[in-house]
Amino acid sequence: MIRTRKTEPLTWIVGHAPDRKSVPERFVPATVPGAVQLDMARAEGYPDYNRADNYRRMTWMEDRFFTYRAEFDAPGLGQDRQLWFVSKGIDYRYEIRLNDTLLLAREGMFAPVEIDLTPHLHPRNRLEILLFPVPKRAGMPDDRTQASASVKPAVGYGWDWHPRLVPLGIWDETGLQIRRRSHLREVDVVYTLDDDLSGADLRIESRGAECEECRGVWELFDDRGRCAARAEGAVGQPLAARLENPRLWWTHDHGEPVLYTSRYTLRDAAGCDLECVEERIGFRRIRLVMNEGAWSEPAGFPKTRSAAPAQVELNGRRIFAKGSNWVCPELFPGTVDAARYETLIGIAAETHFNMLRSWGGGIVNKDAFFECCDRRGIMVWQEFPLSCNCYPDDPEYLAVLEREAAAIIRRLRRHPSLAVWCGGNELFNNWSGMTDQSLPLRLLNALCYRLSPEIPFNATSPLNGMAHGHYLFRWQGKDVFRMMNGSRFTAYTEFGIPGISPREVLEGIIPAEELFPPRPGTAWEEHHAFGAWDGDPSTWLGLPTLARYFPPAETLDELIAQSSLLQGEGYKAVFEEARRQKPYCSMALNWCFDEPWPAAANNSLVAYPAVLKPAIAEVRRACRPLCASARFARFDWKEDETFEAEVWILNDVFARTGPFVVTVTLRAGRAEERILRWESPSVEPNRNTAGPTARFRLPAWDTDRFGVELSVEGHPEMNACYTLMYRRSPRKRRCTSMNVTE
Repeated sequence: MIRTRKTEPLTWIVGHAPDRKSVPERFVPATVPGAVQLDMARAEGYPDYNRADNYRRMTWMEDRFFTYRAEFDAPGLGQDRQLWFVSKGIDYRYEIRLNDTLLLAREGMFAPVEIDLTPHLHPRNRLEILLFPVPKRAGMPDDRTQASASVKPAVGYGWDWHPRLVPLGIWDETGLQIRRRSHLREVDVVYTLDDDLSGADLRIESRGAECEECRGVWELFDDRGRCAARAEGAVGQPLAARLENPRLWWTHDHGEPVLYTSRYTLRDAAGCDLECVEERIGFRRIRLVMNEGAWSEPAGFPKTRSAAPAQVELNGRRIFAKGSNWVCPELFPGTVDAARYETLIGIAAETHFNMLRSWGGGIVNKDAFFECCDRRGIMVWQEFPLSCNCYPDDPEYLAVLEREAAAIIRRLRRHPSLAVWCGGNELFNNWSGMTDQSLPLRLLNALCYRLSPEIPFNATSPLNGMAHGHYLFRWQGKDVFRMMNGSRFTAYTEFGIPGISPREVLEGIIPAEELFPPRPGTAWEEHHAFGAWDGDPSTWLGLPTLARYFPPAETLDELIAQSSLLQGEGYKAVFEEARRQKPYCSMALNWCFDEPWPAAANNSLVAYPAVLKPAIAEVRRACRPLCASARFARFDWKEDETFEAEVWILNDVFARTGPFVVTVTLRAGRAEERILRWESPSVEPNRNTAGPTARFRLPAWDTDRFGVELSVEGHPEMNACYTLMYRRSPRKRRCTSMNVTE
């Protein structure tokens, strides 16, 4: 949202004390937006917290009281002006004072702050923000459960890919604004599309301060700058308008993410413009509907609850949601800017992703994140900041949650990229212990219905029929191919395959003497390669799995290549198998897309800060709207076995295509075997086509792997390739006298 009034930043200093009544003995320069940990680390000369275990130097700050201080001279205001302090985000519990007068005491990091300072101004002024220590639920261990009584993202308390660093500070745009006494406080544009999407009825609601004689003029401009609708009336009174034949907002893979410009101008009684508010809006209808065949689940009697709706319907079209789980790209979210969002979301779009799940363990992103998703045509599954905890029913927590959630909804509901509201992450699992009767989730559902009824709401992820997991290439004797081929879910909203980060990342976080071979108790473990996830102590490096398929790596580069091969082929297997299970399955979102600090190994596709892992190239191939695909029973094969590959055309395009001619070829070193030629029929719109199964008895090859290539005549953009492991049979001893094989 763009306003004609500007926010002028202040010059801040920050200091800390052991209790709320003590004055800090020392203040140091502060960067806003930012975090107190970064300010203190900079002042003390701490080394890079991304390297080795240096982050531990900052953990003492969790239990201190921090004071931000800024001094400024009162500006000349005149009778028609006011001075306001505004902030989009202060983390987490705080008090705001001007000249020792308490103006606000609050808990929460997402509700904006707007305070009229005018009645309290002196010629010279001191503004202070007192931050309380990190909130910790009493009696809980030093892990995420300490966050279970606050509306603060749990990830900072430690996760299997995030060190324990709990941010505090002013984390979003903050400063002073000079406003007219008559000014706009809020403008909302709400629309209802006709059933056939041929038109939209719009309702424009505004709230103003001291605007009794003011009028509002609202205009809607299309992407060519032409006025498409207009309305005028008194401020505070809803305006109505009609838009015929709106150009709809689509995800980038199904159309164009068309955006209009809404402009609301505040005018005084004389017709002079006082203030203008602009925002980009898009017209679309989004629903979650029952997946095809889901009403039949479970089959037979007695019956229980059917699978929850997981099929995205955008503008009447049922689309397959392909994407990833988004986590905050920095340990300290105050340092994330629009350019960083643009880089990462651009990578997501290039990977053919059309949805990002903004995970409930992290922050609700800044405005720039959603503005970028609006422009790039990527849907956002937005979770509230609840994750893997049992959040309480007590009134104090619910009051904070209500204020924070309402602020989140009001800020984000205007974005066409917003596709799903979700209460939080894994709240119905045994490690959380919540149910759909828990008051926090009933509250969130009620708020979303009241403030944003047009957007679907899920209590948590996963729900009945959806799946989280698995997160390893191999688990309990099965590789990812066997695990996925035996699965059947409406949506895979989390799944992961670990991979080692590129060398350039590792060299920045691990001392040279520890780089190779990786060992527990070194920087490799500090950065999550060992003992990170309690599901398997070997994660995320996964040396036992690598040893199953490969000889011991002799260099770091060889180890990275081995790990990258498993991550790429594993992710490709999951994405393609999920697509093959369409239309019952309608969504595949891997865990995870990015990471907030450089991990040595984990499930991410993009290493910190924006370094592509090799696996993302395989995911990009797996998510092409139209492509050939092969289904395998497993990853490793042996000499003399009959190799099998089911051949498919995967189609998410809403158009009839084909027919196609597909050739399947095996390559092992210099050996080449063409094993199938399939003349496919035409492919129906948004439907996959299953072809024949290629079979071939594997000969003796002098290699440990072989390639499978699917070539589509005249359509190289649809070609597919896979790398599978190969083993020679035990050495044969031939008895020449009997001419038999032992």
